[in-house]
Amino acid sequence: MTPISNGFSSNLAAAWARPAMAKTAGTASSVAGETSVAAPGSRFGDMLSEMVQKTDAGQKTSAATTGAMLSGQNVPLHQVMIASEEASISFQLMLEVRNKLLDGYQELMRMQV
Repeated sequence: MTPISNGFSSNLAAAWARPAMAKTAGTASSVAGETSVAAPGSRFGDMLSEMVQKTDAGQKTSAATTGAMLSGQNVPLHQVMIASEEASISFQLMLEVRNKLLDGYQELMRMQV
């Protein structure tokens, strides 16, 4: 029983934490067996873009496993449910990050100069 996913991390927390935990000084950090080095000039926007891409990949993986199960392929139900929950949690996290960013922006706009 091999998973259908195309590289979507089975450990969602590690996938989201990896960009945030990488040091900007160029040191390596190891999360869930993966080594990641952030470039000294890495930007917050790039990190957010990567998070959105991982969320999209999770949604696609979930759709692929669900479609495979519905078409009669030998895909275990637990694998479909895990992919679905990972995609759901990833999307909820992305929404909360977006909400916090909007709250911060609105707070900055309310400040008097």
